[in-house]
Amino acid sequence: MTEALSLNFVGDDRLSGFRLRRLEVLNWGTFDRQVWNLNLNGRNALLTGDIGSGKSTLVDAVTTLLVPAQRVAYNKAAGAEAKERDLRSYVLGYYKSERNAVTGTAKPVALRDHNSYSVILGVFYNAGYDQTVSLAQVFWIKDSQTQPARFYVGAETDLSIASDFANFGTDINALKKRLRAPGVQIDDSFPAYGAWFRRRFGIDNEQALELFHQTVSMKSVGNLTDFVRSHMLESFDVAPRIQALITHFDDLTRAHEAVLKAQRQVELLKPLVADCERHAELGREIEALRQCRDALGSHFANLKRELLDKRLETLGEEWTRLDQRVQRLEDQHAEQTRAIARLEQARRDNGGDRIAQLDDEIHHAQRERDRRRSNAGKYEALLQGIGESLPDHEADFLDLLGGIRTRVAHIDAQLADLDNVRGEQEFDFRKLKEEHAAAAAEIDSLKQRRSNIDKRQIDIRAALSQALDLPAADMPFAGELIQVREEDRDWEGAAERLLHSFGLSLLVPDAHYRAVADFVNRHHLRGRLVYFHVRAQRSGELPPLHPDSLVRKLAVKPDSEFYDWLERELTHRFNLACCDNPAQFRREVRAITQAGQIKDPTGRHEKDDRHHIDDRRRYVLGWSNAEKIAALEAAQRQRETRLVELGDQLGKTEAQRKRLEEQHGALGKLELFNDYADIDWSSVAKRIADLSAEREQLANASDVLRQLDQQIEAAKEEQSETNRILIEVRKTHSKVEERRDNATKLRTETLAQLEAEPQSDALAPRIDAIRADVLGEHQFTVETCDNREKDVRDWLQTQIDNEDRRLGRLTEKILKAMAAFNDAFKLDTQEIDPSLASASEYADMLQRLTSDDLPRFLERFKELLNVNTINEIAQFNGQLNRERATIRERVDRINDSLTRIDYNPGRYIKLDSQPTPDAEIRDFQNELRACTEGTVTGSEDTQYSEAKFLQVKAIIDRFKGREGLSELDRRWTAKVTDVRNWFLFAASERWREDDSEFEHYSDSGGKSGGQKEKLAYTVLAASLAYQFGLEWGTVRSRSFRFVVIDEAFGRGSDESAQYGLQLFQQLNLQLLIVTPLQKIHIIEPFVSSVGFVHNEGGQASKLRNLSIREYREQKAQFASRGP
Repeated sequence: MTEALSLNFVGDDRLSGFRLRRLEVLNWGTFDRQVWNLNLNGRNALLTGDIGSGKSTLVDAVTTLLVPAQRVAYNKAAGAEAKERDLRSYVLGYYKSERNAVTGTAKPVALRDHNSYSVILGVFYNAGYDQTVSLAQVFWIKDSQTQPARFYVGAETDLSIASDFANFGTDINALKKRLRAPGVQIDDSFPAYGAWFRRRFGIDNEQALELFHQTVSMKSVGNLTDFVRSHMLESFDVAPRIQALITHFDDLTRAHEAVLKAQRQVELLKPLVADCERHAELGREIEALRQCRDALGSHFANLKRELLDKRLETLGEEWTRLDQRVQRLEDQHAEQTRAIARLEQARRDNGGDRIAQLDDEIHHAQRERDRRRSNAGKYEALLQGIGESLPDHEADFLDLLGGIRTRVAHIDAQLADLDNVRGEQEFDFRKLKEEHAAAAAEIDSLKQRRSNIDKRQIDIRAALSQALDLPAADMPFAGELIQVREEDRDWEGAAERLLHSFGLSLLVPDAHYRAVADFVNRHHLRGRLVYFHVRAQRSGELPPLHPDSLVRKLAVKPDSEFYDWLERELTHRFNLACCDNPAQFRREVRAITQAGQIKDPTGRHEKDDRHHIDDRRRYVLGWSNAEKIAALEAAQRQRETRLVELGDQLGKTEAQRKRLEEQHGALGKLELFNDYADIDWSSVAKRIADLSAEREQLANASDVLRQLDQQIEAAKEEQSETNRILIEVRKTHSKVEERRDNATKLRTETLAQLEAEPQSDALAPRIDAIRADVLGEHQFTVETCDNREKDVRDWLQTQIDNEDRRLGRLTEKILKAMAAFNDAFKLDTQEIDPSLASASEYADMLQRLTSDDLPRFLERFKELLNVNTINEIAQFNGQLNRERATIRERVDRINDSLTRIDYNPGRYIKLDSQPTPDAEIRDFQNELRACTEGTVTGSEDTQYSEAKFLQVKAIIDRFKGREGLSELDRRWTAKVTDVRNWFLFAASERWREDDSEFEHYSDSGGKSGGQKEKLAYTVLAASLAYQFGLEWGTVRSRSFRFVVIDEAFGRGSDESAQYGLQLFQQLNLQLLIVTPLQKIHIIEPFVSSVGFVHNEGGQASKLRNLSIREYREQKAQFASRGP
C-alpha cells in the first residue's frame, strides 16, 4: 500500500547532503590481504549475504568510522555477545577457535600476525555543494597483549587505501608524515576527529551519531517507551557525578565517623569521669571514717576518765564512812568478849567444867549425826530411782551394793550394743539422705531439659560451654540424639545397656575440637568425660545392616547436624542381631538378647545385671525424659518412706539409750556409798541422847550454874549479832575499797592510753555526732563505756566495710569502663593505662573532647554536609532536572518533525510524555528533594544534620552498592539515574483538520507487529530529521544523509518495511540496508546497488558489487535455470 506523504523534499534523483560514496577496508576481520570496496555512489544500497559471511563486519567498519570507541558495540545488530568481537579480533582477523589438547582451553585462530596493519576508509560526497569528506582509521598492534593502537584521518579530498595508505614500509610514522598534506587532518583521539567531521557534516551534537548507531542495531519494536528511550533519547553520563557524590560523601562519612566517635567517647567518658570523681569523694569519706574509728579509743578514754574521776570521789567518801563504822563495831565486839570471859570464869568457879566437856561432845556428835542423816537421805532418793528401799542393817546394805554393781555391768553391755545399732542406723539414714538429695538434684536438672543424660555429665558440658563461650546445643551428647523406636520398645532395655557408654559421649564438631581438647587437658573435670571429634563425613556407602540389626530399632534425631556421623557410627559399632531365641543367639556372630546378653565376633559374651535392665533411672537415650523423671520420682517416694522409717527407728534407739544412761548414772552414784557407817545416823543420835541426859542431871543440880548459863547464852547471842553486823560492814567496806582500787587502776590505764593516743580536737565534733546518731540518748557508765565504744566502732567498721565494698564495685566498674574505652579506641589511648592513677587523663580527654574536638568535628561535618555533599546533591538533582527538561524539549522538536509526516491520510503522530509511575524512581526523586529541603535555612540543629546525613547516606550506599546487594543496587542506580526512565511515552494519532485525537497508542499496546513497526519508523524518521538537521524543502543541503539499517526491514512485515522505505525515501536519506536474502523482494525497488558478501570456507570473506540492473539480470538468469 502506497500512501501520500506531505513532504516538501525534492522528488528527483539529485543527491542532497553528505552521502556515503564508497567504503574501503584492508585487513579488517575476515576481509583479508587486499582492499575491499563497497560502492554506494551516494544512493541506497543493499548489503546481503549468508549468515556469518561478513555483513556485520562491514557494518562495524562504518560504525567505527562514525561512533566513539566507548559507544561501539561490535556486531550488535547481529545479536553477538560483547566478548565475541572486539577491535583486536577485527585487526588480527580471528575466524575460529581451537582447543589446546593439553590445557583444554580454547584459543582464537587469526588470519594475520602482529606485523600487519588495518585500514578502514569511508568517502562521503555532497553533490549539492560538490564537497568530499574522507574519513579513515589506521590500526596496528604495538603490544601482543593489548588492544590495537590507531590514528584518525579526516580529509576534504577523495582518499583511497591503495593510493594513500600503502607502500610506506613498516613505519607508521612514515605513513602519518606522508598523509600530513594540506587539507588532511590527523588525530590520535576520537574527540578531535569527531568534532572535525561533525562540523563538516552539519551535525550539532554526538546524540545524532548515537541515534545513527542505535538505528544500525534497531530490531523490532517491543513497546514505544523502550523504543523512544533507546533510539530517540541520549543517555546522560551520570557516572562522574555519582563518583563525585561518592567521593564527597566518603569525606563526609569520615567527618561523620569522627563526630560519632567523639560523641561515643564523650558518652563513655562522662559516666567514667563522674565515677572517678565519686571514687575520689568516696575514698575521702572512707578515710575520714577510718580516722574517726582510729580516734575512738582516745575519745572514749577521755569520757571514761571523766566518769572515773566522779566515781573515785564518791567511793572515797563511802570508804571513809564505812571505815569509821568498822572501828566502832570492833570496839563493841571486844568489850562483849571481855564480858563473856568474866561470866565463864564465874561459872567455872561454881563447878561448870564437866558440863563444858559434855557440851563439846554433844556438839561434835550432832555434827556427825547431821552428816550421816544427809547421806542417808541422798542414798534413799537414789534407791527410789531404781525401785529399792533404804536397808536397815549393814548386811542388807552389802547385799544391795553387790546387786548395784551387777546391774551397772549389764547396762554397760546394753549401751555398747545400742551404740552399734545406732551407728548402723545413722549410716543408713545418712547414705539414704545423700541419695535422696542427689536424686532430687537429678530430677530438678531433668525437669529443666528434655535430655536423659545424667546431671554430672550435663554439669561438665555446662562448665565447658561457659568457659569456651559456646552454646551447649553445639556439643550434644550422643544419647540426646538417639532413641528406640516406639514400635520396638520391648528392646529398649537391651539398647540402653548396649549404648549406655556411647550415649554419654559428647559430640564435638571439628570447629570446636581444638578449644575443647585444650580445655579438657588443662582442667580437672571432677568426673569422667568421653567425647568424639566429629569431622566432615567422607562419602561412601555404609556396610549392610543385619535384617534383625539393633540399629534398625533406633531413630536418630532427623534435624541434627550430626545425623550422618551418628548413622555411620551406629552402623559400624552396634550392628548386632536382635535374637528372640537362644538358637538364633548361638548362631549369630554379633548378637544381643532382650535380657541384655551381648555376643561379639571374638566369642566374648557379656551380661551386666548389676542393675535391672528395665530400670529407667539409668536410661540415657532419647529426646524426652518424662519416663525417666517418673521412674526417678517413684524411687524418690520410696526413699522418703524409708527415711521416715529409719528416722523412727533411730529415735526409738536414742530414747532407749537415754533411759539406760539415766539408770547407769543413778547406779554409778549409789556405788559411791560403799560404807554403811556413812548412812548409819541412828547410832549417833542414841549417843547424843545419852550425853544430853547426863548434862541435864548436872545442870539441874545447881541454880547458880543455871543462872550463869543463861547470862552466858544471852551475852553470846548479843556478841553473835554484833559479829554478824561487823562482818557485813567489813564486807561492804572491802567491796568499796576494791572498787576504789579498781577505779584507780583503771584511771591509771586510761591516763596511759590518753598519753599514748592524744585526743584529736578536730575529729571530736564528728565523733560526737556519730556517737549521737548511733547511741542516741544512752547514759554512759564506766562499765558500759567500752561496750558503747565497741558499738560505735562496729557501726563505723560496718560503714567502712560497706563503703569499701561500694568503692570496690565502683573501682571494678571504672576499670572495666576504662578497659572497654581503651579497647574501643586503641589509637587514642596508647599512652593511657586503664588504672585509677589515669583518672585525670580520662578527665582531660573529656574536657578536650567537649570543649574542642567535638565542636570542631561537628562544625567540619556540618560544613561538608551543607557546603559539599548537599550542594553536590542539589547540583546532581538540578542536572537530572535539566536532563528532564532537555528530554521534554527534544520530544517537542521530534513532535515538530512528526507534524510534517502523514501517518495516515489527514492524520499525524504526536509523542506524549508522562512521568513514570515507577515507585523506585518516584521514591528516588522524593529522596533527592528531601536531601536538599530546608538547607536554605542554614539550620545548626545537630538532629537536622544527622537526619540529612542519613537521608544522603541511604542514597549513596545504594550508589556504592551495599554488601550482598551490589548487583541489585547497580541495577537500581542505572535505572533511577537514567532520566529517560523517568518518562513513559505514548503516541497520539491526531486529525490535522481540528487537532482532535483519533487514537492513542500507549506503549504500542494491543497493536500488531506491523503497526508497531510503522509507528517506530515514523518516530525514527522524525528523530533523524531532527538530529541530522535536515532542511525541509531544500535542494542543496549540508546535512548528513546516510543511515545504516541492519536487518530491521528483514525482520518486520512486508507492509511496514515498505512504509519505512518509502518514508526514508521521501526524507531523501541514503540507506545502506543490511539483510539476508529473504526480504530482498521488498527492498529491491528502493536500492540502486547490491553488495553481496560470501565466505565459502569460513576463513576469508569476499565482497562483490552489483548494480540493481546487474542483480536483476543475474536473478532472472538463475530463475530461468529452474530448480
